[in-house]
Amino acid sequence: MSKQTENNENFRDSIGTITDEGKRAWIFPKKPSGKYYERRKIVSYFLLAFLFAAPFIKINGNQFLMFNVLERRFNIFGFPFWPQDFHLFVISMIIGVVFITLFTVGFGRIFCGWICPQTIFMEMVFRRIEYWIDGDRNKQRKLARQKWDAEKIRKRLLKWFIFLVISFLIANIFLAYLIGSDKLIQYITDGPANHLSTLFPLLIFTGVFYFIFAWFREQVCIIACPYGRLQGVLLDNKSVIVAYDHKRGEGKNGRKKFRKNEDREALGHGDCIDCLQCVHVCPTGIDIRNGTQLECVNCTACIDECDHIMESINLPKGLIRYASENEIEKKEKFKLTARMKGYIAVLTILIGILTGMLLLRNDVEARVLRLPGQLYERKDNNMISNVFTYKLVNKTTKEIDNVSFKLRNFDGEIKLVSTIDDFIVPKQGIAEGTLFIEIKKTDLKGDKNKLTIDVYSHDKIIETTTVNFLGPRSYH
Repeated sequence: MSKQTENNENFRDSIGTITDEGKRAWIFPKKPSGKYYERRKIVSYFLLAFLFAAPFIKINGNQFLMFNVLERRFNIFGFPFWPQDFHLFVISMIIGVVFITLFTVGFGRIFCGWICPQTIFMEMVFRRIEYWIDGDRNKQRKLARQKWDAEKIRKRLLKWFIFLVISFLIANIFLAYLIGSDKLIQYITDGPANHLSTLFPLLIFTGVFYFIFAWFREQVCIIACPYGRLQGVLLDNKSVIVAYDHKRGEGKNGRKKFRKNEDREALGHGDCIDCLQCVHVCPTGIDIRNGTQLECVNCTACIDECDHIMESINLPKGLIRYASENEIEKKEKFKLTARMKGYIAVLTILIGILTGMLLLRNDVEARVLRLPGQLYERKDNNMISNVFTYKLVNKTTKEIDNVSFKLRNFDGEIKLVSTIDDFIVPKQGIAEGTLFIEIKKTDLKGDKNKLTIDVYSHDKIIETTTVNFLGPRSYH
């Protein structure tokens, strides 16, 4: 931390985007440039392409990613998850949380700066459109103070219209993740008037996205997102973050404005020339020289800007860089800590468990349950009958036909209560009904017998389930 601020930490008592009067302090960040920004652009556009394409990619007929909360159907990387697979979905979510936690412990809020959809849309889409229409930092500030003349009205209407169109597009993609891309395309083909119950939520989401990217902006990261507060718990002195090298920057006598041909080292001043470019380029409006702060999303804009300045005054780059507090203070290089090794071990175990469960999971799930409140029934020829309900869940994208039930460990008969000759389980659907099982009394062993039922499609076993069969109590 700088000497100018080590005795004055008032900046930690309030959010940088709020004025002393409690009003919104609008941020006009300078347009970033540099090697990290170029790398972030590549990563961002790849992730944007993935985000827009994922709902339309199919693997074995399954949408690559889908989160249909209403019908409780989820597809993750092409694997379908039904309500019966909820335990698998929970493990997948836990793996995601542990993975993000591991990277936060090791590399700070890197997820926010490089991968988070909020940052990518804000910095690589909406902000770039704003730079194109309104200009860079100084032009934006001038336009904000400018009276509402023809130029300002034209620029504002053009920007707001483009923002609205993009928000509507994002809302449609969001809808494709919720209800499925096939259904979305069908709704578009049918026309909005035929699906008003979906159109109104779509317009609401469009309004929400527009509000976030046109007005709320960095407040999402600072106020709304819980992850920013989580990093304060997870970070330690060994975590690699976007950090200001205060030892080099401050020197013995603190930072000082640059003067040509001045021997800064002899005067005891550090390499920081107090140009404030790192502050002007920050999308959340903080001063990185004050140390790690809640608002910092590790976007690296300050690294690029500081490197430009250092290069222009012939000083070494890296005054602001990816580094841990221990590296700056003690010159310690990054290494795996015991805590990180623990997270890696937990992550490895969870991934192993999930992989095993996915490999063992059947494409068809069968459940046969005895009808509640029903006891056995005596039939002719000394036969005992029980009535059951069955449910078959087809998780594949192909219908399963010619389905039949057979007893494995008893010589008996299964009778379906159905008038349909060809028993079909629809693709990604459910077949349910009632069946009777009849077994000779002499074959039963006591009043409760465990039956194994094989479910066949043609001559192939597709699932096996068990059920208890009630019979008369035998007395010896």
